[in-house]
Amino acid sequence: METKRDISTLADIQLMVDSFYGTVREDELLGPIFNNLIQDRWPEHLEKMYRFWDTILLDSHTYHGAPFHPHATMPVNSVHFTRWVQLFRATVNNLFEGAKAEEACWRGEKMAQMFLSKIEYYQGQPPLR
Repeated sequence: METKRDISTLADIQLMVDSFYGTVREDELLGPIFNNLIQDRWPEHLEKMYRFWDTILLDSHTYHGAPFHPHATMPVNSVHFTRWVQLFRATVNNLFEGAKAEEACWRGEKMAQMFLSKIEYYQGQPPLR
């Protein structure tokens, strides 16, 4: 059995991001939304996600921007975010184990909760409590 290691390098971040979005693109629920919005700009999106997660997990300060804004008008609800979290957690746990992997899962879940709350607010729905 292969021993998993923790997330510790940019190459690890790239593997996590590429694996996750590879799964998302094929997912019956999320794939059509992401593929429709991103279209042929996947390399640009993945590069941005490498920088985002590198900054969050490895303290590299390579990402500059506001991550919520591009998501504000996405046609999504709690079902989509639940699926996103499931796929993200499964990807991280299939590839890695350790403190940074746990942090990635925790941060992904918190980010999804925040994005959903903001999207519901902007759509005029009461946020989940």
